Amino acid sequence: MKLIYQYVILLFLTVSFNSCSDMLDVDLQGEYTNSTFYKTKEQALFTINATYQICSFTSTNNNLWVFGDVASDDAVKGGNSGDLSDITYINDFAVNSDNGQIESIWKHYYEGIVRANNVIFYVPNINMDEKLKQRIIGEAKFLRAYFYFNLTNIFGEIPLKTKPINNVEDLSIPVYPVEDIYNQIEQDLIDASAVLPTSYDAANTGRATKGAAMGLLAKAYLFQEKWESAFENADSVELLGYSLMPIYSQNFQISYQNNSESIFEIQQLSDQSPALGSYLNQYFSPKPIGGYAFDAPTQNFVDEFEVTQDSVVDPRLDYTVGRKGKKWVNGENFVPAWSVTGYLSKKYVETKAETPIIGDGNLNFVYMRFSEILLIKAEALNELNRSAEALIPLNKVRKRARECYLYDTSLVGAGTIPNQLLPDITNTEKSYLRNIIQHERRVELGLEFHRFYDLMRYGKNIAEQALSNTNFNYEQHRYFPIPQSEIDSNNQIN
Repeated sequence: MKLIYQYVILLFLTVSFNSCSDMLDVDLQGEYTNSTFYKTKEQALFTINATYQICSFTSTNNNLWVFGDVASDDAVKGGNSGDLSDITYINDFAVNSDNGQIESIWKHYYEGIVRANNVIFYVPNINMDEKLKQRIIGEAKFLRAYFYFNLTNIFGEIPLKTKPINNVEDLSIPVYPVEDIYNQIEQDLIDASAVLPTSYDAANTGRATKGAAMGLLAKAYLFQEKWESAFENADSVELLGYSLMPIYSQNFQISYQNNSESIFEIQQLSDQSPALGSYLNQYFSPKPIGGYAFDAPTQNFVDEFEVTQDSVVDPRLDYTVGRKGKKWVNGENFVPAWSVTGYLSKKYVETKAETPIIGDGNLNFVYMRFSEILLIKAEALNELNRSAEALIPLNKVRKRARECYLYDTSLVGAGTIPNQLLPDITNTEKSYLRNIIQHERRVELGLEFHRFYDLMRYGKNIAEQALSNTNFNYEQHRYFPIPQSEIDSNNQIN
């Protein structure tokens, strides 16, 4: 069940907030300042809900797919050549600091940080149930860590803002080393995991849990090559009881949202006024049904999926990609001419029956799944020279993928696993297994906005080889430039 979204508006530090919970049954109207707001439980809930709203894909300013997919070797911009031309420059690594796409995500996520900072600073002074108070602060710390994780992976050294903005001077903060940003991420997630519950009732579905905080912490450690800490946190998440769904594609279907595999799922809800649905449905859908055909998968990505000697492909390919000879999500034959590459992403598109208004999607975005936790665990164990142990979580992911044939009756030959489809990995040689785990992350998490981050952390050789058909140079393009608008307004940035 989704959170029930309600809409309220207040003027707060000149920012308009969208609420996203049925827990608010009061109509907040008028203007508020820091001295008149943050007085009640309802206002605390309102501000944390407004912080969650930044994560959603209601606003096209949340263009995470551009940096996670299009900047990588998994996808190109797609669509018409003149549409959103700033994305083309990102695709080709010909980006200037005045690029509208980098400015959009910068401003959007820093707005989320401002909202989280206000919750963390002001909510402790509210007279309310202490357990709920601590939970709300924990949620805000998780969200702040989420925003900073994305920003530092896109931009590298960035301003570290952890307090409310009370005057003009607070707007100018110098950039901090990436290590310092990660230190803040780690501390926020450690704090959050100490107070967040392992689960919620139906009315609060979608809020950050202990598993979400520990899962993102494991990922933050992984990205810094803190292998032991990455393993320990991933292992702790596994002990919380998450499980893989029987069929891979269930993770991207409305009828299976917030399932046992979901660790952090960003809630969307269509048919609201103002709109609270996802724009991804329209951006990724084919043009004949009103879509824009953006985020078009590459041939290189399609070729990454394993194929048996009998030409049976890893079923995750057709759960992920629309291609010739296969069905689109609405049941009609896929037409390669719909896309500049001949392929389209299927994971965040919906049928008209599910979402009558194409740009107002009802499908949640799953940021973190249990399968990623298993792959984090496998990667950390391999780097710790515990490669035999790493095979266990790795092969759990592969086993689920091949066993889709046992449960998905729509697959040709369903009921029996095709011969030699995605066999268990047995080779424990460290460098071989590292390559296999990297491959498995790519196909398991493909077109879920993670790939560019992975390429960058894998280092110069892998990144430059993967992006060899662009202008990419690791020393020049490891990070995107800070937006010119920030440089102009922040006198602490040279």
